Amino acid sequence: MRKIKTLIIIMFIGVTSLLSQDKISTVLFPVGLNFVPLKANMCEPKMGIWYHNASTNLKVDIGNSVDLFGYRIGSDVYITAGADFWGYALTTSYSGNRLQIDALDGFFGGNISYSQKFENRKVLIRFRIIHNSAHLVDGHYDKNKGGWLKQEPIPYTEDFGEITIAQESYFENFVVKYYGSIAYSTMVRPLGLKKWAYNAGFELAANNYFKNLFGSDSSPFIAYHFELDGIPEYIGNNNIMLGIKFGNWYEKGLSLYISYYSGSNYFSEYYFQRISKFGIGMSVDFF
Repeated sequence: MRKIKTLIIIMFIGVTSLLSQDKISTVLFPVGLNFVPLKANMCEPKMGIWYHNASTNLKVDIGNSVDLFGYRIGSDVYITAGADFWGYALTTSYSGNRLQIDALDGFFGGNISYSQKFENRKVLIRFRIIHNSAHLVDGHYDKNKGGWLKQEPIPYTEDFGEITIAQESYFENFVVKYYGSIAYSTMVRPLGLKKWAYNAGFELAANNYFKNLFGSDSSPFIAYHFELDGIPEYIGNNNIMLGIKFGNWYEKGLSLYISYYSGSNYFSEYYFQRISKFGIGMSVDFF
């Protein structure tokens, strides 16, 4: 927690210095996002589906992040405050019924994001506070037998703060972002879970590589995310994506991808399971 406080103080000092030098402009409900959700991180607001070909199950994401206020300091510094609401569900087929909701993770909270432009790069910092609660739903209950399948619901809750620092560098035909983050949970349930978590990853895109493909510029990309989480022992989780986004890399669009995940189950009701999944997916960017 001390590390997070130190980073916030550094941000505050830097912003205070800039406030004394540059003109400030305020924007209510600004267009776009200052800090775009990380593509390969499971714990991000998204809208889309991921199909697991081996089990025919789906991970369904519903949610979004929106910037509510924006402050521009000069032409290079941008600070925003926004809200994050999202959830993802495990859909299964049971007793011949398709798309039953077995498990659900819900998230809500807010963020403060900071970005500063340099000649060929941009530095980004996001601090967010998120509440996560997990549930087993109708698809995990056998109404004929009047009982839960294999396990009863776990009262899973997590309230955490997270700070992520990223750098986005621009080249003639590519853009690359790499990042690292640290998170601390003020409250976790079950009690055996570790309160600290660590993340790192990168995104590499050939920005607008395909010109006018299906009437729009399109960008092939690769993204990787690593998480070190204690459940209760610290283990590494890996997710890698390879895909293409139809539409400008920084604007609204549709992404199609293949992805491989290995690590602890990202559905919190099954946090104690180790899994590996391959699938194809799609997501829609609304920023």
